[in-house]
Amino acid sequence: VQLQASGGGLVQAGGSLRLSCVASGRTISGYGFGWFRQVPGKEREFVAGFTRSGATAVYSDSVKGRFTISRDNAKSTVYLQLNSLEPEDTAVYYCAAKAGIILSSLRVPMCYHYWGQGTLVTVSS
Repeated sequence: VQLQASGGGLVQAGGSLRLSCVASGRTISGYGFGWFRQVPGKEREFVAGFTRSGATAVYSDSVKGRFTISRDNAKSTVYLQLNSLEPEDTAVYYCAAKAGIILSSLRVPMCYHYWGQGTLVTVSS
C-alpha cells in the first residue's frame, strides 16, 4: 500500500484544514489507519486513528473535540478534519496504515507497516 498525504498549509489560529490520505495498491477496507504528527527535535506523536471497521476512533487528549478522523473506502481515502487550530498544532502530519491493526496498537508508530510522506500544517497566531 502506498499512502499519499495532502491538504496541509498555512492557516490562522482558529481556522480549519482537512487532510487527506489516499491509499493505492489495494483496497483499504481491511486496514486500520492512524494520523501522527512530528515537529523537529521531537518524537512522532499520535493524533488520531481507527481500526478497519472505523467504528471506534481514538484521539489524543490534545486534539479530542477539535479533530475528526474519517474514511471513505470507495475512494481509498482517510481524512483528518482539523478545526479550532492552535499554533501548537503546527507540525508535519503523517498518515499510516496496517492491515488488521488492533485498537490497543493504534497509538504506537512502530505497529504500522505503511507511512505516507507527510504534509506540513502551519498555524499562525
